[in-house]
Amino acid sequence: MKELKIGDLLIKVPVIQGGMGIGISRSSLASAVSNAGGLGVISGINMGYDEEEFSKNPLATNLKALKKHIQKAKELCNNKPLAINLMVAMNFYEEHVKAAIDAGIDLIISGAGLPVKLPKFTEGSNVKIAPIVSSTKACKLLLKMWDKKYSKTADMIVVEGPKAGGHLGFHEDELKDIDAIDYDGEFLGILKIAEEYGQKYNKDIPVIAAGGISTSSDVKKYIDMGASGVQVGTRFVATEECDADINFKNAYVNCKKEDIEIVKSPVGLPGRAIHNKFLEDLKTNKPKIDRCYNCMAACKPSITPYCISQALINAVNGDIDNALIFCGSDAYKIDKIQTVKEVVDELTSEIL
Repeated sequence: MKELKIGDLLIKVPVIQGGMGIGISRSSLASAVSNAGGLGVISGINMGYDEEEFSKNPLATNLKALKKHIQKAKELCNNKPLAINLMVAMNFYEEHVKAAIDAGIDLIISGAGLPVKLPKFTEGSNVKIAPIVSSTKACKLLLKMWDKKYSKTADMIVVEGPKAGGHLGFHEDELKDIDAIDYDGEFLGILKIAEEYGQKYNKDIPVIAAGGISTSSDVKKYIDMGASGVQVGTRFVATEECDADINFKNAYVNCKKEDIEIVKSPVGLPGRAIHNKFLEDLKTNKPKIDRCYNCMAACKPSITPYCISQALINAVNGDIDNALIFCGSDAYKIDKIQTVKEVVDELTSEIL
């Protein structure tokens, strides 16, 4: 099994755990994945949802919690490499980037929009940067901008396909027939772009396959195609170490293929989630919005159909009937809760 190298970071097992918010992947899950040899990823959105001051001062509380969970995860995994996922679409993006750097994060993975200014925000630090893209067009545009404006390129690229969980980088119409999307073709195109910029900057830029990867055969397929590693989210939800409530984990274990659907998020992006009472009720009722957490730039509280932060906080807390249960396309294949190590061993069994 070939190790994943991201600059001077060495990941023994080429499996990256996808960042899942709110609170699904914090210090417990991320540190467990890093301890299993992979790369654990903390989700940086609304990190302080369970802190006492969150409702009064979300920003300060989130930044404090972000630092706390990075430092805690670092302690739990004995300072092994650790990443954070920060959404471009979130408010106070720059502040979160800088807080993560101050806390000692090794890598920032960023999507939900193009992280155009990420090199500027990380300037002067040793932190690695990795954009999440879904097409050769987006990848080429971003790396060209970074090259021209900052004389910098990516340290890693995550190519997220249409079978991923949570918010997706595709139009809603495209997701009606995901088999028509040529993910493999886009992936191969991005491999060439990474090679081009790698030669220019005299470095290897690992390209990571992501979205709908849930078996060892999936992992082997993309490693054989030229991926340096894979990013997996859904499989790590149904683990003992996942930070979410057991009710959230069991929603994955108990769901069927027909329960998984594409939903329209209040922040303007389509997403994939498990059908439940919350989604059913949305057809006829608009939930009351008690407060705004000021978390997403595209959200307008006066017209939003529901508060996505509250729906995701309900999810991590196990209030499943009132929650948005984001998941990947293969969530229905999960039938038990395992340890992180068991999941990592299964995923890599064909590339040993």
